[in-house]
Amino acid sequence: MNSFGNQFRLTTFGESHGTAVGGVVDGCPAGIVIDHAFIAEELLRRRVGDDSTAYGLTTRQESDHVEWLSGLMNDITLGTPLSFIIKNTDCHPEDYESLRDLCRPGHADYTYTAKYGIRDHRGGGRASGRETVVRVVAGAIAKQILRDKGITFCSSHHDHEVCCAIDGVPSGVGAPIFDRLNARLAYAMLSIPSAMAFAMGDTPEAFRLSQKEYPDQWQPHGKGDTLTFTNHCGGIQGGISNGMPIVFHVGFHLPPTHPEGMECRDNDGGLHHIAPHGRHDNNHIPRLPVIVEAMAAIALLDLLNS
Repeated sequence: MNSFGNQFRLTTFGESHGTAVGGVVDGCPAGIVIDHAFIAEELLRRRVGDDSTAYGLTTRQESDHVEWLSGLMNDITLGTPLSFIIKNTDCHPEDYESLRDLCRPGHADYTYTAKYGIRDHRGGGRASGRETVVRVVAGAIAKQILRDKGITFCSSHHDHEVCCAIDGVPSGVGAPIFDRLNARLAYAMLSIPSAMAFAMGDTPEAFRLSQKEYPDQWQPHGKGDTLTFTNHCGGIQGGISNGMPIVFHVGFHLPPTHPEGMECRDNDGGLHHIAPHGRHDNNHIPRLPVIVEAMAAIALLDLLNS
């Protein structure tokens, strides 16, 4: 439940206001020269968002410095497990003390308590978006490997949706029935905190096209990214890539902590109006594209290695 992937497998650990968050990557090939500058660029995208004018990002400022613990020698992968930590240096756990025995609406407070009988109330603990910083590091490594295979990623955001396109994926990736490429992507995307919807296709409502409009018509002698005139299927048919760009959309809800306060539930079902303390994103959508790309890269590399 804390791991994703089979052949290229990421395990994450750590809480939002704990000492650190970190990860272990199994299945990374040996001989890869890690591009630390690229990893730093990806982490910066997550920290400040893809839109420098974006409003509502958190005031929490973490350096996101990656400390490598194993799997590297002279910045070259050894083929052994890659492990790393990112220390939490700008956390204020005391800001969340008023929530120790209260469950916020729209958060995982109640469900974590119901499952485990205990929860980390400090900024959401394990359920916090802070955990995604680990995914971005692992995703950057996967993207570096895929880049050498001619596979690249591009994403954008609008309102509550993130659109991601993957170019250069050869035909034949994925498997029928239960291991479909689109199913793997959906699984990866819906594991991201606040994700609510997933849709394949060059439009988020491709599934609403008519019976006549939906089928992508063949181009004469087309192949690869010119196989068909349109790409309503998003580059995947029968769960297997067809060589066209893979295009999908992920819908997210906004952070449920409202600056005007919220009605929180105690253990006996009583309600208490609590003004939010701590630091929260009012709009985290601009920070999500790089996380979407990271999870897509991990999922795709895992399937390519299987």
